[in-house]
Order: sequence, then C-alpha cells, then structure tokens
Amino acid sequence: MKYLKFLFVLGCAIAISSVSFSQPKYIGSNACKMCHNKPAKGAQFKQWQETTHSKAYSKLDDAGKKNPECLACHSTAGSVSKGLIATLKVDEGVGCESCHGPGSMYKSAAVMKNREKALERGMVIPNEETCKNCHEGKKPEGHPAAKKPWNFEEFYSQINHPDPTLKK
Repeated sequence: MKYLKFLFVLGCAIAISSVSFSQPKYIGSNACKMCHNKPAKGAQFKQWQETTHSKAYSKLDDAGKKNPECLACHSTAGSVSKGLIATLKVDEGVGCESCHGPGSMYKSAAVMKNREKALERGMVIPNEETCKNCHEGKKPEGHPAAKKPWNFEEFYSQINHPDPTLKK
C-alpha cells in the first residue's frame, strides 16, 4: 500500500513539473538576435534597437523603474508574471516578446522556418489589440501626454520589421 501511495505522489509530482516545464517562458530579445540580426533576414534586432520600444525602460526615472504600474508598459519583464521569465531582463525595455509572445517554445530555427509551426508553439502576430493596452490604456498620474494621437497604422508602419525570407 505504501508503494502505491509513493507511486501516486511521484506521478503527481512528475505531472506538475512537466506542466511547469512546458509552459512558455520569456527569454529576452537577445535570444532572438542570433537569427534576427542578419541583413538577409531583415535585421529585425537592429531595427528594434533603434525604436523607442527598446529604450522605453531607460526613459523612466528612478521612481518609475521601481513602479510596477510604469514597468507594465516600459518593460516586457514588468508586464508578465515573474514565474514566466527565463532569461528576460527588466532593463531590456519593450522587447520582441511584448509583441510576439514568450519565445521559449518557438525560438528554435527548425520551428521558426515554419510560420504555422511557430504560431502553434505560441508566436503571436501582433495587431492593434496587442498595442492598445499600453498605448491607449490608463496611464499613471504624472505620465506625460502623447506627442501625437494614437494611430495604429501610422505607428505600426514605423516599427514593422518583416522577414524577407518568410513566405506568407
């Protein structure tokens, strides 16, 4: 009887641990860099580095860098549960995974070569809803007003970074 209890407890432990290991994790934009910085693929990482998204965390003052309300929009790491973070750093700013979802399950080259497979493994193709929470959502008291009214099409065209090697 003790043996059956042991097997039951062991089985539960394995089931619980496998669920936590199969949960997508946030790995940070540097994990994307290896493949997505090559000119032939569109140099997406370099393009991201030149956007305000990559600099969003550095725009915060010291108090903002400690304020979860500010970090929710100024850092990918500040917008997700700590249990979902693998190697993502808070000072990365608004990285690839803010728009494309946690990358641990779709990061491999074998998966990324197949758009359908990448989508099955959790990659997100961002749309206006992806952006609205921060760009149109409630801002903390003292947050500066936007310089321009929100216009998804205009702003998306400034950050769009297609991979010319992918077939749609």
